[in-house]
Amino acid sequence: MQLIDTHAHLEGFADSSMMVSSAKASDVVAVIAVSADLETCNRTIGLANEYPGFIYPALGIHPQEAGKDNEAAFTFIEEHLDRCVAVGEIGLDYWAKVDKEAQNKTFSRLLDFALSRDLPVSIHSRGAWEECYQMATEKGIRKAVFHWFSGSTETLRRVIDSGYLVSATPALEYSKAHRAAIRETPIESLVLETDSPVKYHGKEAEPADVARTLHFVAELKEMVVDDVASKTTMNARRLFSLG
Repeated sequence: MQLIDTHAHLEGFADSSMMVSSAKASDVVAVIAVSADLETCNRTIGLANEYPGFIYPALGIHPQEAGKDNEAAFTFIEEHLDRCVAVGEIGLDYWAKVDKEAQNKTFSRLLDFALSRDLPVSIHSRGAWEECYQMATEKGIRKAVFHWFSGSTETLRRVIDSGYLVSATPALEYSKAHRAAIRETPIESLVLETDSPVKYHGKEAEPADVARTLHFVAELKEMVVDDVASKTTMNARRLFSLG
């Protein structure tokens, strides 16, 4: 069995070698390492250099960082796009106390970066699911994954109909909104993630916990675990152009 964690923040792990070893022991064959600001973009590239063929970099500016002086981050991202398998984590968070206009401008500029290299985007859409969908489609983004989706069924259907993917997290264990979204998402449009090191029930996640996500999806969809693994891994390989 082969698993891919399609969304993890790896810069905070003190012992990256232990994190990688644990992931590999749990059948993880690749991790998409997302970024949030200049510091994490730098660290992401460093980890990708340290673990080539296992950690794949996605550079971006998190919507909660919008409104700050991010010019150095924009420059770094643009200069390293050729190293990236995606632009992320980017998007909008209308539940956050961050100026919406600043978020929109940051998201728009980063979508343009993705377009310039035809890269997929990893989208944070909390409280702004429809707005993120509209901006991505209006820009002409071909490939995207809506990370940890918990929006309306109507927006979810538009996301799926546009060929975009949705990622499942360990929050499936308890989040009614996330469970409803993943239940509605066909397996052909689904990938797995952990959003490490987010805490679930007080315990920090790591990429190895993508196996938990796998089992939650299989249980929710009443599917064989191996089938969920093979299909979601194939979806992730296609989305991020992994060999």
